[in-house]
Amino acid sequence: MSDVRPGRLKVYLGAAPGVGKTYRMLDEGRRRAARGADVVVGFAACPGRPRTEAMLGGLEHVPRAARSYRGGRFEEMDLGAVLARRPQVAIVDECAHSNVPGEGRNAKRWQDIEILLAAGIDVVTALNIQHLESLNDVVEKITGVPQHETVPDEVVRRARQIELVDMPPEGLRRRLAHGNIYPPE
Repeated sequence: MSDVRPGRLKVYLGAAPGVGKTYRMLDEGRRRAARGADVVVGFAACPGRPRTEAMLGGLEHVPRAARSYRGGRFEEMDLGAVLARRPQVAIVDECAHSNVPGEGRNAKRWQDIEILLAAGIDVVTALNIQHLESLNDVVEKITGVPQHETVPDEVVRRARQIELVDMPPEGLRRRLAHGNIYPPE
């Protein structure tokens, strides 16, 4: 029997891509660090989002692991490095992400998160609602696109806290038009 208290999971659950999950997650990391918690960023995705990238300032980052796959080079969360660092809190974005395949690696980031939690590390993560496994068929009916990156509902049910992140459609359209979510091209 382990003396390690399991980590606590907090999920920023987005109603759609671009509503501000990563920004809010990083803001929480900054607030916790300001209160004295040992916080590290295991992985945060904010390419081309200057306001979100600015939220990374002042937070310690665990260097990513470079992985090669099918002729491409990818950067993934270095689970071993986060475990070795043993922070109180790890910020881990894109809970539903499929990891680059490789020997000894988990297929999904949510599995990496489970390992961090089992090691007693609190995790703050982000996830879009369409990535919940039980909604996969509904999302496909609405959008015509199946979601290949999903998270079992049980993982989210075990979260100590779930915070819904949403915004009005007009605001989301404006953010898209201004290139605040994806590059305009």
